[in-house]
Amino acid sequence: MIESFQALFNGIALITCAMAIGASWVASIASPNCSFDKLTGARADSHVRELLYRTASPIAGLMLVSGALFLLATSWVSGTIALISAFGFFSTRLMLAPKEGKNPQGVRTRRKEQRGSSVMLSLMFTMAAVAAAVLGLFGL
Repeated sequence: MIESFQALFNGIALITCAMAIGASWVASIASPNCSFDKLTGARADSHVRELLYRTASPIAGLMLVSGALFLLATSWVSGTIALISAFGFFSTRLMLAPKEGKNPQGVRTRRKEQRGSSVMLSLMFTMAAVAAAVLGLFGL
């Protein structure tokens, strides 16, 4: 009976991991391409930053659930990678947090670099999520 629960947890973990991978791909690849095709540069940049900021928490939540379910299914490696990926997706949200207050004299905030770095982080942790899903498929 325990083996059937482990198989169920592994299957649900794979589903949530796949949902997070798909959402991350849409947020970091598909939508920015459409935004930069249809909007002006400044509007597209702010749209992509806002999109990444808003989708980071749900994606991190999906990966957190996936990691917990992988661990319950005794897929230790994939569970650990999924939990690291959840932290990584949440760190992109922290990177893009709205600015509070004014900058000190002579300090500039480069929002374009923040967008580029957060897209790169999101893609890196999407690859980690793919690795967790592949390892989870084999029960590792």
